Amino acid sequence: MSKPQGGGSFFETIARFVVDRRNLIFFLYIVAAIFSVISSRWVGVNNDITDYLSEDTETRKGLTLMDDEMTTFGTARIMVSHVTYDIAYDLAGQIEGIDGVSSAKLGDNDPADPPDEDDDAEPDTPEDIADYMQGANALITVTFDGEEDDDSAKAAMQDIRTLLSDYDAYISTKVGVSQADTLAQEMTVILAIAAVIIVLVLLITSRSYAELPVMILTFASAALLNMGTNFWFGTISFISNSVTVVLQLALAIDYAIILLHRFTEERQTCDTRQACINAVSYSIPAIASSSLTTISGLGAMLFMQFGIGPDMAMVLIKAICFSMLSVFTLMPGLLMLFANALVRTQHREFLPKIDKWGRLVVKLRYIGVPVFLVVLVAGFILANRCPYVYGDTLVKTTSHSEQQIADHRVDDTFGAQNVAAVLVPRGDYEKEKRLLDRLERYDQVDSATGLSNIEAKDGYCLTDKMTPRQFSEMTDVSYESVCLLYSAYAVDQEEYGRIVGGIENYSVPLMDMFIFLHDQMDEGYVSLDDETEADVNDMYDQLIDGQKQMLGENYSRLVLNLDLPEEGQETFAFLKTIHQEAERYYPADQVLVVGNATSNYDLSTSFARDNVMISVLSVAFVILILLFTFQSVGLPILLILVIQGSIWINFSFPTLTNTNIYFMSYLVVTAIQMGANIDYAIVISTRYTEMKASFPPKTAIVKALNLAFPTVFTSGTILSSAAFLIGKISTEAAIVGIGECISRGTLISMFLVMFILPQILLVGDIIVEKTSFKLKAPVPAQRTAGTVYVNGRVRGRINGVVDANVHGVVHGEISALVGSGTIEKLPEEDPSDDDQAQDEETNGK
Repeated sequence: MSKPQGGGSFFETIARFVVDRRNLIFFLYIVAAIFSVISSRWVGVNNDITDYLSEDTETRKGLTLMDDEMTTFGTARIMVSHVTYDIAYDLAGQIEGIDGVSSAKLGDNDPADPPDEDDDAEPDTPEDIADYMQGANALITVTFDGEEDDDSAKAAMQDIRTLLSDYDAYISTKVGVSQADTLAQEMTVILAIAAVIIVLVLLITSRSYAELPVMILTFASAALLNMGTNFWFGTISFISNSVTVVLQLALAIDYAIILLHRFTEERQTCDTRQACINAVSYSIPAIASSSLTTISGLGAMLFMQFGIGPDMAMVLIKAICFSMLSVFTLMPGLLMLFANALVRTQHREFLPKIDKWGRLVVKLRYIGVPVFLVVLVAGFILANRCPYVYGDTLVKTTSHSEQQIADHRVDDTFGAQNVAAVLVPRGDYEKEKRLLDRLERYDQVDSATGLSNIEAKDGYCLTDKMTPRQFSEMTDVSYESVCLLYSAYAVDQEEYGRIVGGIENYSVPLMDMFIFLHDQMDEGYVSLDDETEADVNDMYDQLIDGQKQMLGENYSRLVLNLDLPEEGQETFAFLKTIHQEAERYYPADQVLVVGNATSNYDLSTSFARDNVMISVLSVAFVILILLFTFQSVGLPILLILVIQGSIWINFSFPTLTNTNIYFMSYLVVTAIQMGANIDYAIVISTRYTEMKASFPPKTAIVKALNLAFPTVFTSGTILSSAAFLIGKISTEAAIVGIGECISRGTLISMFLVMFILPQILLVGDIIVEKTSFKLKAPVPAQRTAGTVYVNGRVRGRINGVVDANVHGVVHGEISALVGSGTIEKLPEEDPSDDDQAQDEETNGK
């Protein structure tokens, strides 16, 4: 079969290059794949969702301040079941002896300091005992020497797990626990199952068995390239790192289907090479147009105040772009490589025709549309009452990780902890103490702790000021020695004026004097008996740890244990109460409250803004693209109405079932559902527009549904199945919500576009026609020479001026505007052939 020579559009030029240079492209993809395997290890994964809060939120400001000025030691709550008090007490002692462990306590009982028989301390009350012993369950509270991500703390935690391996123990901690690692394991399972489902769906919808390796190689390459280039962003969130691969496969499968089906159609009239060139040149604008709606929906997430949105949007948009690149550049070569196999392995179509469904849709159009409008309004109302939550404690997941099981067991037995840190300007311990006293009076506060109310010895608190006489009595050091010590302290601090009236009235905070005493001992200026020196050293270690945790360069940290859930109106209201109390003593702009409760409050505040932003921008971007795609005002509105309706209906289910849903699920799913599911509506609308040119509207919609069904079924089934697996297998609350909602939303969208949308197109056909418009694009002049076949409306020069409908062959040069039809250059003919033909014609006459 002959091949056209030269000429061709820009897309044809690209297609020809891709097809003819396929071996070079194969080589480049192999190199890129090897690089991606290596570079994927360079990607940093952030497990802390609070890092994505806006810089101006209270939580972000407070966390930054604490990271800069203070140390937060790693902790663990360990519940050991089926043990006695004595066994638990002994275990606590063994744990405290592990390197990297600062303390391990059974309640307030420190195994390193067992009570003496002569100790006159009051015994624990039943209420106190209940805090650390519930039947045969004992609670050991562990504090590490380092922060939760320090290697020393991780090593100590591993030793603790080894020690408790023979016990029925549950460890609630963040030390040595990586969400990224857990999610990576889960996603490996999800991806494996999703791959099986994708293969089965493609098998059902394919026309040849050889289509499967073409599709799999194409998208495996795209996924690998995307993972290997995530290091561009430096660090990505654990959410983006985990779900992108699965969503990429599901969102971009349409692109390969479009090219594959076009290639199959072209092979019926062209040879393999030309069929591939034609298919690619046709598919580039078609796929690019389709991807724009998905990218625009994801693009709305870039404007979210909550940083997870932009993070996930950039990774997913890049994934879509790599999917398109693989379809445009790698897949044509694979089609050429598997061309013969595609023919040899053809099989019958497994998907049935749905003419009966189409006729049913047409028949029920005056029932379906009114019912949909009612459901649409109800969905809008219910979706706005969706029970959103902003932390993971109130979200139920089908699967639970080992860590989640431990957290739940400890919380259910001994109660959940809700800790808040109040940051106030450093320096005035009296103000701190008064503030702590006021806060501790509230029923919502179990305890309020700061340096100014931690008891050191004999009823004195760490920040209490003590005279030499009082310090001497407490430490059993001679009064004369203490006076010398106080004088040295005054000289060191350049407080000469305070000792002019007599050293006996000079007072110094207890912790400052203990630290100074220890320093003087180290330097050899003070000598104490062994017992007193040991007490001083022990007190010094506790003071240094306490200061690291509670005292920064500019701020002090007060720790509150709240008797409130981590989120809810009562909790959020009490956060304001804490601020009001703190502002009695400090300027409002210098008080920060930090904790899970504050983080959840900040997330709820940002959600209110991001919710409106995502909804408006995703709709606006998609409408803008559809406006120019269909050149109609009414049609984009009808399509958006269906997809937005599916979103509202989707988020009505949590309201109806009273199921908490993580707030981010709504933001992410709204963008993805609007961007991805609108493609289903576009496919049906485009097919219907094409069919209307040859058939009456009712017949056209039936044929359109029949033609669109394979595409909608393939893409929708893969997306909903992959998302369903994420929702059922993942243990991370944020990801579970995204998976469940995308799965449910995709199924709803599939039903609406296959049932309600055709009815709306029929009923609203007049709206579409009345609001249509035409965009006149300039037609470039086509220049060619030689033997040229002309078919259509042509205006220009052909060795003269021509303005007519021309059907024939021109010998010469053409420079003309083609209003309709085509100009196609034909192979050059031998002039002798023309003379011979003319002679034959003359002789015949």
